[in-house]
Amino acid sequence: MEFSPSNPVIQRCLQAMAADAKGQPEEARQLLLQAWQEATNDFEKFIVAHLAGRHEADPHAQLKWLDKALGAGKKADSVSVQTALPSLYRDMARCYEALGDKDKARANEERAVALKSQLKDEGPFYHGTKADLQTGDLLVAGGRSNYQAEIVMNHIYFTALMDGAGLAAALAKGEGAERVYIIEPTGSFEDDPNVTDKKFPGNPTRSYRSEAPLKIIGEVSNWEKLTKEEKEEWDKKLAKNKGAIIN
Repeated sequence: MEFSPSNPVIQRCLQAMAADAKGQPEEARQLLLQAWQEATNDFEKFIVAHLAGRHEADPHAQLKWLDKALGAGKKADSVSVQTALPSLYRDMARCYEALGDKDKARANEERAVALKSQLKDEGPFYHGTKADLQTGDLLVAGGRSNYQAEIVMNHIYFTALMDGAGLAAALAKGEGAERVYIIEPTGSFEDDPNVTDKKFPGNPTRSYRSEAPLKIIGEVSNWEKLTKEEKEEWDKKLAKNKGAIIN
């Protein structure tokens, strides 16, 4: 199962976050409960339960939700879930620390550290753009940001989600056709800090960045493209976004 902002359960979670940001915690709580009832698979249950646990103030209530998240996460076959497990164990460690159980707090913190060191996404990886490129070409850092044109990027970005690369292609500057290339990193890479552990725990969009070039090894054409209406909504969101880019 892959993370998608068009998923109705994910959308419900985003509504809960928006309500919480407006100072409406009870509405946020009810939206998360609704999302839990609407969840149809372990991936969705993991996402909702983890967020619901973070929303609770009482550590006992937090642990009940986090235990549900852990149970669902262990059953979900998803790299996106694996990226969030270190955050989950750290949240559990904080709960046990608040409850005075230092042994369980330490054990969960150790699990978080161990899992973080083991994380490795094997791909395949994709890059979305409007540039017309060929197999064997290299994508390099130094381009202008799609989101803040005055910023020259120190990294080149990519993702393991084909539709995520398709979204990047739709939002890319230029008048060319939207292209999604299969790429191969030529050097080390890291989680994109602009999205990792932000709204959702972990790196559910499986977004990465590298200072080294990305080699194009192919192209795909079967991603889910944005409708005109969806593109307009994304353009509005980007126009309102005033957040700083971690470069």
